[in-house]
Amino acid sequence: MAIKLIIADSSELFQLGIQLILQKQEDIELLGAANSDDELLEMLENHIPDIILFDYHAKNFTIEVIEKVKFINRKIKFVGITGEKTGGVVLKGIRNGIKSYVKKECSATEIIDAIIETHKGNKFFCGDLVEQMRNENVSVENIEKEALSCEPIALSERELEIIKMIAEGYTNAQIAALLYISNHTVNTHRKNILKKLGINNTAGIVMMAVKSGIVTPDQYIGLPEIG
Repeated sequence: MAIKLIIADSSELFQLGIQLILQKQEDIELLGAANSDDELLEMLENHIPDIILFDYHAKNFTIEVIEKVKFINRKIKFVGITGEKTGGVVLKGIRNGIKSYVKKECSATEIIDAIIETHKGNKFFCGDLVEQMRNENVSVENIEKEALSCEPIALSERELEIIKMIAEGYTNAQIAALLYISNHTVNTHRKNILKKLGINNTAGIVMMAVKSGIVTPDQYIGLPEIG
């Protein structure tokens, strides 16, 4: 039986490209393409796919629609496809229920493989994304071992404050002095932040902070001295 697929991406060019890729795939049946969250939910009133090929960064889409889709039918699986090249995009998608991920620049073969493997219940990540995550110090092993939570990342106000200060270049001792807490407490916060974000070191925190807009690149240059 053919795998039933819906495309969720507002780019007409991308939709046409996927349709061309699928023309010779007898084992994948394209049910249609949605241009927004609302269109996707309307389509599910008449068609239940096995897989949704989804770019949550596309215009008129939000990652929150995944939960609404799962409420309609929990068996539907998501394959994320993105033009973004950051590990953080992939991690956010996975934590919200996306099972596999490929880039829009990936080959037709990789996209087809992602759909088929995800339908089988497996995870699939294209090689370029795996390499990018390693470069950003994102823990690929956590993904491969399914150790990532499917819950959104919940960072406390204190943790966000410490992330900002780490990204600005402050040491543990300086952070402790500024926040009137102990070095040990700062170190505990740092370990919790690394664990929640699925990254391995300070460089990963800095990159995440810049990409998320917590700091701008010039905010960790020329820091004031702490007496």
